[in-house]
Amino acid sequence: MKIYPIETGNFKLDGGAMFGVVPKILWQKTNPADVNNLIEMSLRCLLIEDGNRLILIDTGLGNKQSEKFFGYYHLYGNHSLDTSLAKVGFHRDDITDIFLTHLHFDHCGGSIQFNKGHTGYEPAFKNATFWSNAKHWQWATKPNAREKASFLKENIHPIQESGQLNFIKIAEGANFNTFDELGFGILFVDGHTEKQMIPHIQYQEKTIVFMADLLPTAGHIPLPYIMGYDTRPLLTLDEKAQFLEVAADKGYFLFLEHDARHELCTVKHTEKGIRLKQTHTFNDIFN
Repeated sequence: MKIYPIETGNFKLDGGAMFGVVPKILWQKTNPADVNNLIEMSLRCLLIEDGNRLILIDTGLGNKQSEKFFGYYHLYGNHSLDTSLAKVGFHRDDITDIFLTHLHFDHCGGSIQFNKGHTGYEPAFKNATFWSNAKHWQWATKPNAREKASFLKENIHPIQESGQLNFIKIAEGANFNTFDELGFGILFVDGHTEKQMIPHIQYQEKTIVFMADLLPTAGHIPLPYIMGYDTRPLLTLDEKAQFLEVAADKGYFLFLEHDARHELCTVKHTEKGIRLKQTHTFNDIFN
């Protein structure tokens, strides 16, 4: 097995929305805002090469939305999915599996592209199986009013219409499943959105956890630092607390999808609770 971070782009979001009830004077110490109160964000995915499988976890924003849409999110930098794949010797047609942690547009937008005639949409990975779960799919295709703007039909329906969609089975009463099909474990969490999936990957005798929106950046480690986007913030609080205790005990390496400055971090126990232990580049830890 070999694993590669895949940078698909950078964007900016309102810092207040990203930190909820936490005052700016606190969160700006780790995530400084610009004059418009926007903080820098990454769209970092993870590529797993394992035998004849090439698995991409999340796909970034993509490029099919309107100029007006992208204007809201202040894209910057030179990263793209295709250039990042090419740097590690692959093309999007080589991808065998797309694992979508959840279906918010910044996690799945790159899954779908315009067809050649720009008359409709098609999967951007023609040879891949797309993985979601039935409970989250229903949540995304029949969205609540609060989340509706994050679940874009053009990102979601074409996956099912293509026949490339598969659902991961969730064991009754369990929040952690071993996903033998792709060779890693999945933690299911419901605070941010219904049945978000957090992959746990065993690699070089270490555990990498793809944090998605359970922990967007290293600045979100203190328990009250919860996004205003979360549909059930008190549930996120409990889910984060439980996860971070285990992460500190077991020395997990947390892969940060949205942290513009840090690819990985570890956490530790302190008198004030779980706090940041150290940040790392991926290549510092994994060769």
